[in-house]
Amino acid sequence: MSWDDLASTALVGTHRRPYQGDLLADAAVEVARRRAGRRLTLASEQTSGAGPDFAPSGETTPGTGADHIPPRQEVSGDGRMAPREGQAAVGGVAAGRLVRILGGEYERLLPEWLAAAAATGRRVPPYVLPELLERGRRDRSIRAHLGVLAGRRGRWLAGLNPAWAYLLEEPTGETWDLGSPADRRAYVRRLRVDDPGAARQLLESTWESETPDDRAEFVTVLAEELSIGDEPFLERVLDDRRREVRQQAANLLARLPGSALSRRMAERARACFTIAGGVMRVEPPKECDRAMERDGVKVKPPRGIGERAWWLQQVIARAPLEIWGPDPAPLLALRIPDWDAEVKTAWVRAALLQRDPAWARAMFAWDPIADLLTVLPPGEQQVLAAAFVREHDLDSQLIMVLGGVSPDWREELATAVLAKIVKVAGTQPWNLGELVKLAGERVAPALADLAARYSTEPAVQQVAAMLRFRADMMEELS
Repeated sequence: MSWDDLASTALVGTHRRPYQGDLLADAAVEVARRRAGRRLTLASEQTSGAGPDFAPSGETTPGTGADHIPPRQEVSGDGRMAPREGQAAVGGVAAGRLVRILGGEYERLLPEWLAAAAATGRRVPPYVLPELLERGRRDRSIRAHLGVLAGRRGRWLAGLNPAWAYLLEEPTGETWDLGSPADRRAYVRRLRVDDPGAARQLLESTWESETPDDRAEFVTVLAEELSIGDEPFLERVLDDRRREVRQQAANLLARLPGSALSRRMAERARACFTIAGGVMRVEPPKECDRAMERDGVKVKPPRGIGERAWWLQQVIARAPLEIWGPDPAPLLALRIPDWDAEVKTAWVRAALLQRDPAWARAMFAWDPIADLLTVLPPGEQQVLAAAFVREHDLDSQLIMVLGGVSPDWREELATAVLAKIVKVAGTQPWNLGELVKLAGERVAPALADLAARYSTEPAVQQVAAMLRFRADMMEELS
């Protein structure tokens, strides 16, 4: 009921005007709602007689009446004023959909909404900030875009609430000299795309003064546009005090076939193998010396694997794959009397570490793990995944393989997944539910009508509904 209705009912009495519910409780809620939408009045305004200064942006809480006008500014307990925003907010319809997602409707689409909204350069309206910042406190995976979306007001709130202080470390678009660590990483990434050499030289110029955590993050930036020109710097980084920094540098050098580290690893790998008569004989390293450690080989193995097997896998993973020849198929056809699983597991790691599509393709046929798909172009990922869906039962492995395929699935993979949904409908409720969610999240939204026409099976219609939701979401943000 409106405030006028509540007030008049209270005046005449519920014995004359029956009221369904708790009149006093509902009135208290309405009072709180109306007060929450009113900007705090400053002492200076009370003195001068200035009226309330309402927000001109038209930001209103979805589902509330026209009398609810959110505050343009807030005041903290110690009198500090929230800063004025420097960027526009997303539209009211888009903001309303964010509220629905935060409220549990297609909740797993939150990262997609945040990424799409951040790409527009806009912020979220103030009334969703507390819920969004609290969600970011619990879920690190959604923080990447909050620095932009929260705007100045969000960072002001983060400075007042220690639980939200993580926001102060997220990128805001500031420069190398003035930005947070996240801003500086983002700056180097952008520069790396435009001028790889300049980005590397910028890192070299401040390397000794960077913190260990920042050095570990900065090394990963060099993975983009990696070239042999980066080798001298990365070779020096192998002597860094921080183990994670050394490991990252060794991983990048292993991706450079002509690097000195690759040559050293190739020599170590060749000493472990002899091939004759279709048989590969393996002799793993007997020790892990300091030179191997410097090149990224970890001495202590994980639980459940022997030392020599662990050293063998690391040597193979960082030895250039070209030492085995241009075609992986003959190697996979060899008989390996001892250490077979260790060698092939190392080839999987090598394909991932060195981002080699031919080896990733070959090793996916041997062991279809999702990570191998990430090495392949999106189109090929979908072709391999579609074949896997058609040939395998719905189980956790199929779910994991599909999870490794880039979003915006095209018709071939989409129809393969829809056919699988129809085939197993009514069985395997957990796996079926996860498959339906994955399809709704990953199939291209433009295929919503195709999904709706494909089958009247309720699970397929759930996919179609989610695709329409995503299509509308993108339209609102554009």
